[in-house]
Amino acid sequence: MQDSIVVRGAREHNLKNINVTLPRNKFIVITGLSGSGKSTLAFDTIYAEGQRRYVESLSAYARQFLGLMNKPDVDSIDGLSPAISIEQKTTSKNPRSTVGTVTEIYDYLRLLYARIGTPYCPVHNIRIERKTPDAIAREIEDAYRGQDIIILAPVVRQKKGTYEKLLSDLNKDGFRRARVDKEMVRTDEQVTLERYVKHDIEIVVDRLDPADSTRLQEAVEVALERGDGLLIVVGKDTERLFSSKMSCPVCDITFEELQPRMFSFNSPFGACEACTGLGYKEEIDPSLVVPDRSLSIADGAIRAYKKTFDGWRIRQIASVAKAYGFDIFTPLETLTEKQLNVLLYGTSKKVDMRYDSDDNNTHIRYKREFEGVIPQLERLYRQTQSDYRRHEIERFMRFVPCPACKGKRLKDKVLAVKINGKNIIECTELSIKDALSFFDALELTDKERYIARQVLKEIASRLSFLNDVGLSYLTLDRAASTLSGGEAQRIRLATQIGSNLMGVVYILDEPSIGLHQRNNDLLIKTLHHLRDIGNTLIVVEHDEDTIRKADHVVDMGPGAGIHGGNVVAAGTPEEIEAHPASLTGRYLSRSLVIETPTERRQPQAPIRIIGAREHNLQDIDIDIPTGVLTVVTGVSGSGKSTLVYDILYKALMQRIYRSKDIPGAHREIITPPEMDKVIMIDQSPIGKTPRSNPATYIKVFDDIRALFAQTKESKLRGYKPGRFSFNVRGGRCEACRGDGLIKIEMNFLPDVYVTCEECKGKRFNRETLEVTYKEKTIADVLEMSVEEALVFFEHIPSIRRKLKTLSDVGLGYIKLGQSSTTLSGGEAQRIKLTKELSKRATGNTLYLLDEPTTGMHFDDVKKLLDVLNRLVDMGNSVVVIEHNLDVIKTADHIIDLGPEGGEDGGMVVVTGTPEDVVRCAKSYTGQYLKNVLQHGTS
Repeated sequence: MQDSIVVRGAREHNLKNINVTLPRNKFIVITGLSGSGKSTLAFDTIYAEGQRRYVESLSAYARQFLGLMNKPDVDSIDGLSPAISIEQKTTSKNPRSTVGTVTEIYDYLRLLYARIGTPYCPVHNIRIERKTPDAIAREIEDAYRGQDIIILAPVVRQKKGTYEKLLSDLNKDGFRRARVDKEMVRTDEQVTLERYVKHDIEIVVDRLDPADSTRLQEAVEVALERGDGLLIVVGKDTERLFSSKMSCPVCDITFEELQPRMFSFNSPFGACEACTGLGYKEEIDPSLVVPDRSLSIADGAIRAYKKTFDGWRIRQIASVAKAYGFDIFTPLETLTEKQLNVLLYGTSKKVDMRYDSDDNNTHIRYKREFEGVIPQLERLYRQTQSDYRRHEIERFMRFVPCPACKGKRLKDKVLAVKINGKNIIECTELSIKDALSFFDALELTDKERYIARQVLKEIASRLSFLNDVGLSYLTLDRAASTLSGGEAQRIRLATQIGSNLMGVVYILDEPSIGLHQRNNDLLIKTLHHLRDIGNTLIVVEHDEDTIRKADHVVDMGPGAGIHGGNVVAAGTPEEIEAHPASLTGRYLSRSLVIETPTERRQPQAPIRIIGAREHNLQDIDIDIPTGVLTVVTGVSGSGKSTLVYDILYKALMQRIYRSKDIPGAHREIITPPEMDKVIMIDQSPIGKTPRSNPATYIKVFDDIRALFAQTKESKLRGYKPGRFSFNVRGGRCEACRGDGLIKIEMNFLPDVYVTCEECKGKRFNRETLEVTYKEKTIADVLEMSVEEALVFFEHIPSIRRKLKTLSDVGLGYIKLGQSSTTLSGGEAQRIKLTKELSKRATGNTLYLLDEPTTGMHFDDVKKLLDVLNRLVDMGNSVVVIEHNLDVIKTADHIIDLGPEGGEDGGMVVVTGTPEDVVRCAKSYTGQYLKNVLQHGTS
């Protein structure tokens, strides 16, 4: 077998006809500046060719179900094994998808609960199990040894009636005694019962000593037959109910045989009927309908009513108000609870209503019930066919836990099935770490352990893999849509480890994203394990520890975009470090460093968060200083995102912009009075369609279109800026509607996109493309990189200023018209930063960033820090969640959370300057930061 993968003549995207030799069964890292061609080599060339060869080997029928990849622009690739890519693509947005379902652990849990789960009555918490008459007789014999007992067969349980015929029939059948409402009676005597009172009637089957096993067995069988599977044993001081059915002996709730589908919230057999297994419902929220109770109805207290005085509605409410002792000029905060309930939820009592026409000629009096503001909105939402109206009503709705299942997603009966005291949902609420402990300590009978041995083995192995890749803090019920790119990638990595494949080429895209240095060691150990069992790992990565632990490193560059696409250096980490032309090597050898500031900015008045207790936060008080660069650090799962996003961001959005998102649990947030704006810059895409691009997002395309409209040719033809938009009719190519591509549907193959023949992919029609600026058409400008456009528009200040900010954050290589769907999360976040930087400075803004160094080389991090410092110098406050030590060491203030993840986290370990954090022995961040501060100056 060939011992290396040999790539010859790779020219995809910006690759410069390069040749690369990668050793097989080794841990390979491809690094370099953002846009230097790393992902193009790893994913668009090596993975694409491996996948294409595999798909081409399948039948035409099978190929229609698989995505077909175009042949990459490469001369040849030899020694290539089947390839599996584990990318940072965002996980499923399906609200039903959880960590448990994605990893298949929940499927095994469903099987486990169906096979060895014990049902309990959801009302009485009585264990429910099917028992044979023999088993019941043995249990009675053991429990009542040495005392006489009475065996009763219940025939009437809490039902109304006189039952004279029943008692006489029992007498005919040979039963001489019965117990009626706890009183012993003879069946041959007259017994008078009240018709409309509920009664209990039990047949006295036998009085006996349980030591007489033959007689006991016979009595049990007769009692179960007459009592429809139930019998009662009355002892000296106790009374006990037995059942031979899977039903509660008290309330008769019956369980059918347990099946895995009963434990699925995606199946009607198990899902809560009220919320169909989602765990939440969208309901009208009174606090959004009436956000300010200091106002009266006349002042517009009911936000859902745009026009308060619209005639009919205000007169109707005025009539209701009069009937209940208030009027439309009364502030709502002074209303009694009953009055407010009538206003919001209506009344079934008929109220005197009055209608006066606008011309005052018609006066009608009538009586009717008042529907209430909230029921009226709910009815309109159900009935309307208008998307606009539905959207308007949705402004007053919030997602709340389902009142039927309390957010548990399953039916009550299913939730009553337990193993060691926990139902399946309580099991998924455990963190990975706690779930491992729970399954290790399971107390099972020998029979149960034998039945569950294989299932438990699968569950334990999957939980162990997740734990090993640094995800011990995640819970199994965590929604997949809330996972970061790094978390989702490590979950897929754990799934691959579980498959134990050999001879595969794994291609990963920055698996260290979101990992604290302490967790990173576990990840590298996992990657080495994949290599050691006989696989080749190709990892696109910037993390220093990962690069140093690699067997082989390929450094791409020397620059980004058109200046990249070459292999600068290749070899062991030591050889890269010694290579004079390698930018990565110079950072590894410390000949280039990101400088540590010689002095820190002084914090201004803080944002004070009091009593933060959402998720795993332990009721903590935190001061976040303003006017400085603050970095929130801590091991994965310590509560950083909960503090910054769930509490701080949502609370300020609610306060400043009246957002309907409910902030996480806390007592109070005190902000400086001058803070008037909060902006979250995360890694979500800048646009959802291929039409959106960096130029349209940062609004520079508006200036470019206006510039083209000012040309002499445009003025002669009467063209306005709209003529140069590919989104509207007039200037765009109508054959492809401004896409530049046409979709062709194939029967046996995936849809194919071909270049539009009309415009040759230019997006605009011939007339529009006849207008040029400095001999370039509008289509030519969209094909320019940011770097090229900076030179081209150097004399147009409004355009140059916006493009300069893109270049400053290390995005000089991207094209102005590049589709937003092709941008990575880190690139999208930096484009959002650019949009903020290009605005006129006002100060007093709080910027919140979540790991902005994602996808960044050491040199790009340096550029990002310059941008963040510019924001702070403009009078703003910047709070960053980050694990990158170069960012942490340049912070003015650090908030270190921990000490561990999950339940063992959520506390403030230390706050202060980086030097203060290093001095704290309990801080894991401080331990790793110590070495970086020592090397922080050149």
